[in-house]
Amino acid sequence: MAETAKIKIQYYRSQICTPVKHKLVVKGLGFTRMNQIVEREDTPSIRGMVKKIPHLVRIVD
Repeated sequence: MAETAKIKIQYYRSQICTPVKHKLVVKGLGFTRMNQIVEREDTPSIRGMVKKIPHLVRIVD
């Protein structure tokens, strides 16, 4: 089977005082605490979610 590409995302800034939609995107990416790094498939939908909240998350190499 072909291995799908992965992307590592770090949640590095607090979601306090952000719109509810941004909080839902953070939760949808699977973050539960600050400075957490999650690994997700590199799909257009995940990239779009990261693009909506670039001030809260960063892509880790």
